Amino acid sequence: MIKFKLLISFLIINLGVMAQEQELPYYELEDPTEDYTAGSVAARMIDALGFRYYWASEGLRDVDLEYKASESGRTSAETNEHIFGLSQFILNSISKDAKKSTKEILSFEEQRKQTLFNLKKTSDILRETKNISQYDSSRLPFWNIINGPISDAIWHCGQLVMMRRASGNPFNSKVGLLSGKVRE
Repeated sequence: MIKFKLLISFLIINLGVMAQEQELPYYELEDPTEDYTAGSVAARMIDALGFRYYWASEGLRDVDLEYKASESGRTSAETNEHIFGLSQFILNSISKDAKKSTKEILSFEEQRKQTLFNLKKTSDILRETKNISQYDSSRLPFWNIINGPISDAIWHCGQLVMMRRASGNPFNSKVGLLSGKVRE
């Protein structure tokens, strides 16, 4: 009877965690729009980043977050914090409601959640955009957002995957990066 109660408690806790995880954007990619516009293509790049980030960061343990590949390298937690900052920069580069980055210290889970929502908001804005050049500034053309923070964030997602493997927590093999879906 005790084993049965433990099993039920375990299932309830894990189903609750899974439900919370699925409320976050990018568990899977939505079907793409049919129209290829500058905005829809840029939005899909952000969606692909969000999907990769979701799964690169999903289920990271404290031991994973503390791991770093070399003495001079970043830990996974520091890499995650950098991706969070990049997501803020990308969103602020295109949002009319740009917010100053705060120096508030957030937990890993809160950074992860905010990063995913930053990327989703960025994607939603871009998807509705007909003229990407409206996001050019005197300091930075949109091209630099693509080859700078967007590409950098994708690069760092790969680092999270590499470090999680090295710390004994491999990437979920059911995640289809090409399809943007999770196999059953």
